[in-house]
Amino acid sequence: MFSSAFKSISATNITGNYTISSNPTSTAGPWKIYDAKKKSTGKSYSVFVFDKKSLDSHGSALGRSGAASFKKTVEEVVERLRKEASSLAKLRHPSILELVEPVEDTRGGGLQFVTEAVTASLSSVLHEKDEHERAGPGGRSSRFVTEDSDGVKRRRELEIDELEIQKGLLQISKALEFLHENAGLSDWKISGLAFCSPPDGSDKPTSIQGISLYEVLNMDPRLPKAVQLNLDYTSPDFVVDSNLNSSADMFSLGLLSVALYNSPHASPLECHGSLSTYKRLFSSSSSVPSVTNNYLSSRPLPRELSHDVLPRLITRRPAQRMTAREFQQSEYFDNVLVSTIRFLDSFPAKTANEKAQFMRGLNKVLPSFPKSVMEKKILPALIEELKDRELLSLILQNVFKILDLLPSARRAFGEKVRPSLREIFVINAKQQEKDPARDAGLMVFLENISSISSNCSGKEFKDADHLDMLPVIMAAIECPTHSIVDAALRSLPVVLPVLDFSTIKNELFPVIAAVFSKTNSLAIKVRGLRAFVILCGGTSGEDDGLNGVSKTSSSSALDKYTMQEKIVPLIKAIKTKEPAVMIAALDVLRIVGGVADADFVAMDLLPILWSMSLGPLLNLKQFQSFMELIKSLSRRVEDEQTRKLQELGGTTTTPSEDFMAFGGVTGTTFEPTSENDFEALVKGRPSTTSAPEEKKPSTPQPPTFAWSTPPPTNNPTKPPQKSFRTVTPDLGRFEAMTPLSHRPFLLLLSRHSQRLHNQQHSVGTHEFTIHELDDTHAALPKSIVHSSSASWECCARPRSADLERPFESEHGVRSDRADRADRAKVRIGQV
Repeated sequence: MFSSAFKSISATNITGNYTISSNPTSTAGPWKIYDAKKKSTGKSYSVFVFDKKSLDSHGSALGRSGAASFKKTVEEVVERLRKEASSLAKLRHPSILELVEPVEDTRGGGLQFVTEAVTASLSSVLHEKDEHERAGPGGRSSRFVTEDSDGVKRRRELEIDELEIQKGLLQISKALEFLHENAGLSDWKISGLAFCSPPDGSDKPTSIQGISLYEVLNMDPRLPKAVQLNLDYTSPDFVVDSNLNSSADMFSLGLLSVALYNSPHASPLECHGSLSTYKRLFSSSSSVPSVTNNYLSSRPLPRELSHDVLPRLITRRPAQRMTAREFQQSEYFDNVLVSTIRFLDSFPAKTANEKAQFMRGLNKVLPSFPKSVMEKKILPALIEELKDRELLSLILQNVFKILDLLPSARRAFGEKVRPSLREIFVINAKQQEKDPARDAGLMVFLENISSISSNCSGKEFKDADHLDMLPVIMAAIECPTHSIVDAALRSLPVVLPVLDFSTIKNELFPVIAAVFSKTNSLAIKVRGLRAFVILCGGTSGEDDGLNGVSKTSSSSALDKYTMQEKIVPLIKAIKTKEPAVMIAALDVLRIVGGVADADFVAMDLLPILWSMSLGPLLNLKQFQSFMELIKSLSRRVEDEQTRKLQELGGTTTTPSEDFMAFGGVTGTTFEPTSENDFEALVKGRPSTTSAPEEKKPSTPQPPTFAWSTPPPTNNPTKPPQKSFRTVTPDLGRFEAMTPLSHRPFLLLLSRHSQRLHNQQHSVGTHEFTIHELDDTHAALPKSIVHSSSASWECCARPRSADLERPFESEHGVRSDRADRADRAKVRIGQV
């Protein structure tokens, strides 16, 4: 509890609000530079820390009297360093280090302050390169460590090439110009101490307190060299003439220029901190750097620097030295790359036409720039100018060009480019309905989607915390400009591989489907259908024009349900008969038909295909394409249905074919009867066989249909009844019926004669008329009934034609007919 309370009391503003790395990344004189991030924003900064113990260790061997004086000297050094750091708060310039948090005292009596992010100091970089050159090609790598956006720390090689040197010297000269002409100061940062003081005789107002040359030139051997003046980069105006003027900074700038090209990277003046050695060097012309001795450099210097610049910098007379502004205008900086950097520095002051021309030409010279210059200088400047909507498309072309050239493009894209793109195309897009300049920039974004996908992981595309790029693509799909929509749909082969199935189905596909169903443009219809092909797992079959690869991952394709229930209804609702649309729909249905169920193919896909194939605008080749797919899908349906029925045939019984038997009608069948029964019937004799049992009238049952196998009966012992079938006779096949003998007919006639004999009629009459036989015509042959007279012969021997007719008599009506025959029998008997 006491330790936590002590920490809260001892914590300063810097340690409480910043997360500071445990190891320093570089040193600058007595200051150690640490990487830091602000806890509230996560932005990177640098913390400069001075440890007072580095001074106390040098005075530990001194006596009591010496220790007291040394303590006073240490306090003076600390106060001077405090004044030096506090001066940064009063100096605001792009080429001067920006102070973020003021100077604070540490627990051990040291100092610390926060500035903008610093990669390394120049002295540390030069020392690192010297060690690397001495070690040779197999030497150790750079000790400068950088932290990527994903939190991984990596070593980074720091190269100082020609352009880096020119850019650095140009930046220092701009800072000197500001200090000399605006702030009225003589800057000594390049001398090693990094403190400022007004020059002698200056009348310009300034808040910076002056220093005494006596204090600076009084070299104390008890103190480390880091807190004292570095004589190797000091002008003879200070050491020899004791003159404090701004021209002394230009002499030091010349010495620094030579050190940047020298090997090892050291000043041509080496006095090892001794004033006497320094004065002795200037007593001889051979030991003074000049054009005759190549300024004491072990390596050749650029001609513009050695012949035009250094003679006017490293000179004994201050009046012969060029100013900081003249240094910037020298021929040493007269090249395209340096001029580009200078133009970019003054970009806000240029006209709109000059800005546009610069952006069009920058794309051609970017490959000539060093990678570090593009990442640290050009890219931040371009992103800063994205606020100018008129130059949005031109600036983005250069931004993506830089990303293609940088080896660390993923980190640069994540830290600088991606947040700006989301702000422009997603956040600001909600406030403006239609912006031509924004649409032009969005087109550049879509044309470089391949570079974006390679520098942006799938997590940054789809996760909620990094959902930056997918909203931009969706905004492009919903854009009212058709060219933007077309470019967005063409980018799907590049985007889909970095997205998962859920994101594609639930977020991307609904937007594409809505645009496809609402658009009136045939071109967007065709492009939407090709997008469906990609979403279903196919390929577009054409160059996407986006410098990307037309490929998709099988895991990213839509599922079968979405294809059948979402995509097919959209295709079915197409009203146009344009061949381009029909062929594009054919490609979609071909993929869907390969994964859809057979019944869905038969009931849904094939009708759509047949309807489209009969379009009046299709040519022969297009029609044949439809027919090939129709035949292929039809064969698939046939094969699957055949296989299914074959599998079902071995396990199920065939249904009965008697489902069409409706049952017979009563009385339409002939029951078999014997010859004796019929003879007894017609003769009136009782039958020898027993009378058939009377059957109860049965209620006619409604006909039943047997469409399937009948269910089993409840009584398993009862044998199954055969199904009743009715046969309609063919009457044309039956021949005329003839009696087997004439005896039944003669017997009938004899009975009629006996009855007629008993009646009261005259005897001897052997003729009778038709009127007398009217009542008996039903029982006699027609030959007798229709004759005017009859003889016994004709009655006894009827014609064969009459006998061939069936005897019209039935058992139930014989008594009535016999009565009529009795009246005719008497007369026949009389005959």
